[in-house]
Amino acid sequence: MDQEERRIYLIKYLLLDGGYDYPVPSNEQEQKRLLRSLMNVRPPRPVTADFLAVQDEYLRARIIENGVVDADTFDYYDDICIWQGDITRLKIDAIVNAANDKLLGCFAPCHYCIDNCIHTFAGVQLRLSCNDIMIKQGHDEPTGMAKITPAFNLPSKWVIHTVGPIIQTYPSKKQREQLASCYENCLKAAEQAGAKSIAFCCISTGVFNFPLALASEIAVESVKGYKRTTGSKIKVVFDVFSDEQRNIYAQLLEKN
Repeated sequence: MDQEERRIYLIKYLLLDGGYDYPVPSNEQEQKRLLRSLMNVRPPRPVTADFLAVQDEYLRARIIENGVVDADTFDYYDDICIWQGDITRLKIDAIVNAANDKLLGCFAPCHYCIDNCIHTFAGVQLRLSCNDIMIKQGHDEPTGMAKITPAFNLPSKWVIHTVGPIIQTYPSKKQREQLASCYENCLKAAEQAGAKSIAFCCISTGVFNFPLALASEIAVESVKGYKRTTGSKIKVVFDVFSDEQRNIYAQLLEKN
């Protein structure tokens, strides 16, 4: 199969699987959008080996097409650096996902959040893996904690899922401590798995509304505090999306 044939196969499978009566679009971009939407809304239930084989081939080709970025080529200072770009493109031991407390990924079709992007490009196995964790745990994931899963079709080895605090007005002392715990527990989970490098997204600063400047300060302080206390040599990438985020992190790292 070529990429178009794989995409159409996956769409048809997921339409039948979900009981949807939609025509397959003829336009490539519309096909990609429909496929992503179907993957986003699919609940964590078993899938055939044939589907997974085609999906994996399709997603790995998409990742090559988008371009893999090797974090080993970055310039680190004290084992820390900033990189601006799509975290799903990073070849690194672990990437951090800003998850919700159900830990099953974003179910909103084609939503812009990092949770949606990571689950989309990792493949449906990621939701199934998270579901296994949640069934065994028997309750929602507490804020500030972290769970690790394979990254499946992403260039990284692992995804570490952490639930940041949701801010309504201004972060309380407890919420600031919870955000710090996200960073500390992600680092612990990464090192326990044997990871030598980790990329953090800007946890809680998107739809969870944590003020960017304060969240960035907590991130830098938490990572540096962990490394100082434990003597850890894990390489840390602060992955940012915007110029504003990059400038804030750069200023904080210069101060430290």
